Amino acid sequence: MYTKLPSRSELDVLTELCERGSTVVLTGAGISTESGIPDYRGPETRRRARNPVQYREFLRSAAARQRYWARSMLGWPRMAAARPNGGHDALVRLERTGLLRGLLTQNVDGLHTQAGSRELIELHGALREATCLECGRLTPRAALQEALERANPELLASFVEQAPDGDAELASKLVEGFHVVDCACGGPLKPHVVFFGESVPSARVTRAFELLEQARALLVVGSSLAVYSGLRFVRKAAQRAIPVAIVSLGETRGDPLASVRIDAGAGVTLTSLAARLKAQ
Repeated sequence: MYTKLPSRSELDVLTELCERGSTVVLTGAGISTESGIPDYRGPETRRRARNPVQYREFLRSAAARQRYWARSMLGWPRMAAARPNGGHDALVRLERTGLLRGLLTQNVDGLHTQAGSRELIELHGALREATCLECGRLTPRAALQEALERANPELLASFVEQAPDGDAELASKLVEGFHVVDCACGGPLKPHVVFFGESVPSARVTRAFELLEQARALLVVGSSLAVYSGLRFVRKAAQRAIPVAIVSLGETRGDPLASVRIDAGAGVTLTSLAARLKAQ
């Protein structure tokens, strides 16, 4: 697979920015595409319309929950099998040098955790758990997957196209016969993530801004910044005269505020940056 490479001069500027230390990194779906996880707004996917589940619809509609869990049951195995790539690993190495103050991610795939990132804030949560909307109990997603497959064995042989965030394209007629699995208390289950139309928990936002307040630079990797939950950090950095570097394929909403803009692959750029900064 062809990966667009950063130029030497671009890496020179990025290295100079990060070698001062106290860099905060914000990642989006573009860092995980090399692990086989589709994104929403990358160069190959932004032209295709997507209709992710909306928070209010999920709460009020049993049909919406049925649609979500049917598609998720078939999309989860590929998400669960994904492994961190060179970009995730490079960020771990940079964290170990002390050059990174912290990592914010919009992703729910859990790959930063798998890679070993420690000072990590998962802004939108992670798919590795589901939460009950009535009692609040958390259920491991792997255990829920087993229960869903037992309840719907006829769907396991279905061919599906993978979609972002552990979703999959599934014909409506197959969704209609799907058996949803509820919490042991009888309440409906929701993935422990922030849906579209749902607010990021205030405690996470506060922690993220506290990290940014102490930063000497903000590095955005693999995000179009189309969603405000990520864009606000770029705007705050610009307001405080904190330099912003953006590494992403295709344009982003933060481009006008960036001091450094690199249109290149996340994995190769971060790996090259780590090598330059001698992050072992």
